[in-house]
Amino acid sequence: MRLAKLRLLPAVALLAVASVAQADPVLFDPQVGQAGSKGISKDSALFQGWATSVVDVRRGPQDIANPSGPLASFGDPSTALGSLNDLTYGVVSLGDGGSITLGFDAPIADGAGADFAVFENGFLSGGAGYAFLELAFVEVSTDGVNFFRFDATSLTPTATQLGGFATMDARYINNLAGKYISGYGTGFDLAELAGRSPLLDVMDINFVRIVDVVGSINPAYGSQDAFGNMVNDPYSTPFASSGFDLAGVGVINFASPSAVPEPASLATAAIGLGLVAAVARARRRS
Repeated sequence: MRLAKLRLLPAVALLAVASVAQADPVLFDPQVGQAGSKGISKDSALFQGWATSVVDVRRGPQDIANPSGPLASFGDPSTALGSLNDLTYGVVSLGDGGSITLGFDAPIADGAGADFAVFENGFLSGGAGYAFLELAFVEVSTDGVNFFRFDATSLTPTATQLGGFATMDARYINNLAGKYISGYGTGFDLAELAGRSPLLDVMDINFVRIVDVVGSINPAYGSQDAFGNMVNDPYSTPFASSGFDLAGVGVINFASPSAVPEPASLATAAIGLGLVAAVARARRRS
């Protein structure tokens, strides 16, 4: 949640909060609390680990229309590491178009269902199924150089710009981090990227990058989904907490331990090879 926005929200609700009226058909799962939601609780037993290192942070401006203005500044990037604790203040704000790249103790691998989940701190508001949400694209990499983005879909109507305090219907969002409220992660399935490029091994993902969606419907500034739709989300948000507020990235499927030798295993293997070499030398001398 945007802390500045959260403080202002009750006072401006009648004037500034707009829930987008949606029309059927509904294509994707709804918000947490509604039947069929796929939001993954931070306390789920599915999680085997969490992001452990910040590789890169590039904060964006508080308002993309004023690129020389102040950058987003709320939160230390390290708050995005480890499991989720403080769901209000334990976030790092990326600003418009900003990004953060995270590393892990072991590679993430494609397994059954979602392989990892990204958490933001949105909150319910605007009626049943609606919430204040801020969205981000998700990219992954094997080598830390070549990143590949999940195909995201945004079907939120774009006839009118969502204001900075607007609420959204999650049913019109897919493969965008921040789809669910605080404490519930958006899952991503690496199988969707299988075969995308020889530079990407979905059984050996070492980096996850989160890229803030610029929610302006102005083509000069705004972000597009994988199908060319403008992504309409709350804009503008000229605060220190502007942009996607990352709370954490939880890992569901790590690579098989047999595929990722532990340091102790490597040491044992080295000792074994040394013994074999010693025996071979002794035999040659005899």
